[in-house]
Amino acid sequence: MSLIGPKLRNGLIEQFNDSPINDSTSSPPPMLAKRVIPCLDVHDGKVTRGVQFGRAEAGELRNVGDPVELAMRYNEQGADEMVFFDITASAHGRATMVNVIERTASECFMPLTVGGGIRAVEDMSVMLKAGADKVSINSSALATPDLIRQGAEKFGSQCIVVSIDCKKTGPEKWEVFSHGGRKPTGLDAIEWARKAVSLGAGEIVLNSIDADGTKAGFDLVITRRVSESVGVPVVASGGAGNLQHMAEVLEAGKADAVLAASIFHFGEYTVGDVKRYLAERKIPVRL
Repeated sequence: MSLIGPKLRNGLIEQFNDSPINDSTSSPPPMLAKRVIPCLDVHDGKVTRGVQFGRAEAGELRNVGDPVELAMRYNEQGADEMVFFDITASAHGRATMVNVIERTASECFMPLTVGGGIRAVEDMSVMLKAGADKVSINSSALATPDLIRQGAEKFGSQCIVVSIDCKKTGPEKWEVFSHGGRKPTGLDAIEWARKAVSLGAGEIVLNSIDADGTKAGFDLVITRRVSESVGVPVVASGGAGNLQHMAEVLEAGKADAVLAASIFHFGEYTVGDVKRYLAERKIPVRL
């Protein structure tokens, strides 16, 4: 029997990802809602935020708080989903935070995605049993691409997210990096996204290493190119600094969802602020 997360069982993933906006006054076909997703980077059981990837070892991280308390705050603000990344798991082989997921799932009703240190189907099973609805794989998928297929066959593509960290390395060239942005792979980001989807990934999280943590805006070019190259939702990550950045990546970048950390954690904006701004721009969201 396939194992699925509790909220998937109740059909909430379909509600959050695929349900159209209810608008009885409009005659054109309804548009799918864009999602707003806070991301919690977890380091040694605490939510942290650095300027860029791979700086945990250098002590260049700010302690933001308890992951479960933050998740509850974003749940109350109307977040469509929540993403947890154990940012040290790949680098140090630490186990991912089962307890954090169990506690969050018992308190929050939004879908949860967890990534970091998931290297085998058994790791996926542990996270889904703990209460996650989706698992996100990155370095492990690069090392063993067949892990994507194995996970999709056992749990369904809707449970498998492939996270891609990419960096612009030349004109019209974005390279995939692994291990928290520290190791170049030689792979083209668009080609890797296509391969991941062909193997069964149900969603792509695309993170720009150049923009991550800078709050200077998303990389709209690579986001749009990946979004136009795959037939699954693309979540834009890396660079959110203001409300306009979020609108730009959903419109010009053609992303299906926007993921952010710093602007939410430090109280610059709430999830509600983002959604109201997007709604004013006629971008479909659930308020």
